Amino acid sequence: MLCSNIMHNAPDLSTHLFFFVLFFLQTSTMLLLKTRQLKSKLTASSSSIFFYTAVLLLLTHCCGGQFQVVGPLQPVMVTIGEDVILPCHLRPAGDAVGMTFEWARPDLNPRFVHVWHEREDLHVNQHLSYKGRTSVSIDKLKQGDISLKLSRVKLSDKGTYRCYFPDLDKDSTVQLVVATAASPTISLAGIDRTSSGVVLQCESTGWYPEPEVLWLDGEGNLLSAGPTETVRGPDDLYTVSSRVTVEKRHSNSFTCRVQQNSTNQTREAHIHVPDDFFVVPSGSAACITISLVACFTCVLAVVFVVWKLRRSKTKTKMISQREEQRLMAEKDKMKDDEKRLAGINEEHKGMVDTLVKQKEELKNQRDQLKQLRTKVEKLVEDNERQLQSVEKEMTDKGLTSAPKHKEMISNNKWNLSDRVKEVDTMVLNTEKLLLMTEDVIFKMTKKKETENHINEE
Repeated sequence: MLCSNIMHNAPDLSTHLFFFVLFFLQTSTMLLLKTRQLKSKLTASSSSIFFYTAVLLLLTHCCGGQFQVVGPLQPVMVTIGEDVILPCHLRPAGDAVGMTFEWARPDLNPRFVHVWHEREDLHVNQHLSYKGRTSVSIDKLKQGDISLKLSRVKLSDKGTYRCYFPDLDKDSTVQLVVATAASPTISLAGIDRTSSGVVLQCESTGWYPEPEVLWLDGEGNLLSAGPTETVRGPDDLYTVSSRVTVEKRHSNSFTCRVQQNSTNQTREAHIHVPDDFFVVPSGSAACITISLVACFTCVLAVVFVVWKLRRSKTKTKMISQREEQRLMAEKDKMKDDEKRLAGINEEHKGMVDTLVKQKEELKNQRDQLKQLRTKVEKLVEDNERQLQSVEKEMTDKGLTSAPKHKEMISNNKWNLSDRVKEVDTMVLNTEKLLLMTEDVIFKMTKKKETENHINEE
């Protein structure tokens, strides 16, 4: 019975060696007895004790060499779509081709992933999801390596695998972790008018295990962002999104990094925000309105003074020689008026110069607004291409649709459209103010020419 167990549990070579040594010991003992002609009972008894002691030691050595099934201490990591080896081997190494073993997952029904029996693969009761994707190497089986190769790994392959020898009643387990990652996308979510900052949103779909989201500036410094929103889909894949408000910096370049530390998976996306998006709306319209009111007041004052001068000249022509003394006084008054008029003329000239400068500033502002509108339209086009790229990526991977991601990009599109309308309104208001300024300059210049003509007469 003991020899039968040894033949069942040990390789063929060890079994043959055991019987060869047993035969050698028995023959040597008989030759020793015959040579020395030991016929006494004491001597025969001693020889028997020696023989059975040697047999007992040999049996102890053979039985002490039973196989152990050894697997990895750490989980095995793999990415979706790749091939992976699930390690398992015999210790001590021995030929396992003639043995029976199974790879199984206890959480499946049927549990069998791969079965080796009577020197060949046994596909009966193999789980359907593993059909055509498992294999073992015969060359490695001869060396006691019964590792399983799993091809084209799926997310559903994650779990605990058992490498089991029914005849030895020995087993080992392997933990398989399946990882997947996807590139994130960054979009402009809006403008924070309170801080003159820009709100950026980063989203990535198709991760396992759950990742984390980090924001960095152009120098690689971490940015303070809001809490990451995580959604787990029906396919067990995670969708993560995060928002951050950024202010104008040296480079205006920002990075969204999505990473999974346990699987060493990292994906990044970058964006450059133009300086124009950080411009604080100015109160130039109010300043221009005040300037125009002041200009109109000055024009009325000039007209009044001119009217007074013309009236004084008319009276001077009508006076007689008897009123010469009074006219002299009037002349003195006129001199004073002329001095005041000269001062008013200087103010008039200063006003005209100010309006001309204001006119140039309005033209520059109008040109800048038109350039800003062109940049916003380009961002709208970039946003549209991002949407098409995400939809293509989802189609290529066979992922389910992400309504939230589409809604986010659509909202971003409407925000940019509103930005275009705001810029158009500002351009229109600037054009109106420019026309008003030109009209005031024309009127003031015309009045000045009329006054000069009257004075010459």
